[in-house]
Amino acid sequence: MTVRLEPGDTAPDFTLPTDSGETVSLSSLKGRKVILYAYPNAMTPGCTKQACDFRDSLDSLKAAGYEVLGISPNTPDKLAKFVERDGLTFPLLSDEDKSVLTAYGAFGEKKNYGKVVQGVIRSTFVIDEEGLISQAQYNVRATGHVAKLRRDLGLD
Repeated sequence: MTVRLEPGDTAPDFTLPTDSGETVSLSSLKGRKVILYAYPNAMTPGCTKQACDFRDSLDSLKAAGYEVLGISPNTPDKLAKFVERDGLTFPLLSDEDKSVLTAYGAFGEKKNYGKVVQGVIRSTFVIDEEGLISQAQYNVRATGHVAKLRRDLGLD
């Protein structure tokens, strides 16, 4: 059974490569609020819609003190193409072995067109300045999710 994070849990630390070839560690962002969203596959329709929604809301999220990071099992090269193609303005993290996705409960059994498969569970985590989970949302919809998240965070 996939472990699910709950508000108040310590966010699992990570250091992962990004689309730009740099690395990002959660511990290096301590003292800042972080939105970490997990998505299955770069450049697919739903993932593109969600990434573009985050891109389009980035100024207001940053103004409220949030850093946005996307995470998927894609390679840094594929993520770089995604960033370039869609003008994404926040880092995308590559978790090729899915260890971080698994630690966050964002990889495991899910239903895909009625079949149970192993894969990335579209999820969003809001991490506070102390490194604790303040929100853990699983099985979110690609379309409309950022608007709902903004409402949940009191930004609308």
